Amino acid sequence: MYHSGNQMIDPYVLFQKAQLQSGMHVADFGCGQTGHIVFPAAKVLGEKGVMYAVDVLKSVLEIVGKRASINSLLNIHTVWSDLERIGKTAIPEKSLDLAFVINTLVQSDNRHAILEEARRLLKDKARLVIVDWSKKGLTFGPQDNRFVDFLDIKRWSQMHGFVVQEEFDMGRFHKGLVLYKHD
Repeated sequence: MYHSGNQMIDPYVLFQKAQLQSGMHVADFGCGQTGHIVFPAAKVLGEKGVMYAVDVLKSVLEIVGKRASINSLLNIHTVWSDLERIGKTAIPEKSLDLAFVINTLVQSDNRHAILEEARRLLKDKARLVIVDWSKKGLTFGPQDNRFVDFLDIKRWSQMHGFVVQEEFDMGRFHKGLVLYKHD
């Protein structure tokens, strides 16, 4: 049995906000071994869509790849990448309609590099969905000094060809942004 991660972040809410549609090319940056975005998105995308599961841990990608194979989800492609290294993710430049960055920035010391890598891979008029921890002082979750500054993310987005399409609370512990790219 796989833990879906849906208890805190419902992927279907994100899909609606991102306007996920059949046939799109989508990436989940920092997909994690549960693939809680990857697997339900792959089903929505259908056989003409492409779902890239991107992670820095090869062991995570092996788990995702095996599960995709078992479930005959041929549109899931695993991609190893250190997302903090701009230009190194093996996805064609300007090919993505949508990218998810869910609970990934909180783990990074170079958050702008991850955003820049997503920007490089997104088409014009594509969306970038960012969700991360927002409630501090919890006994679970990241340490308070690791939290993402959403104001900083919004400033970065405005300087790099994005508009904030939506800002929202994602459950009790997370905050989200939908950024729309317009080069």
